[in-house]
Amino acid sequence: MGAGHTGGPGEQAVLLLAGLADLAAETLGSAANTVRALLGRSDMPDLAADAKQDLTARGRLVVDRYAAVPPAYLEVLAQHAVARRASGIDG
Repeated sequence: MGAGHTGGPGEQAVLLLAGLADLAAETLGSAANTVRALLGRSDMPDLAADAKQDLTARGRLVVDRYAAVPPAYLEVLAQHAVARRASGIDG
């Protein structure tokens, strides 16, 4: 995927979401640094680490949800037909 590569709509959507997620993570990181400086809380690094873990887990769920390709419908039907023949149901 170079700069001149234009993928399909699915690939473009994934890239757009990844870019938005990166921007959001960067913005949250900056906001966390600002809050840490203002409040001077000793537990802020722990809170920021927890937020990073939560965002990473959420991103993984989103990618897994949309990256999974459902099985081809005709392939599933063919597998059922082969299984029926093998069991003698279609006789």
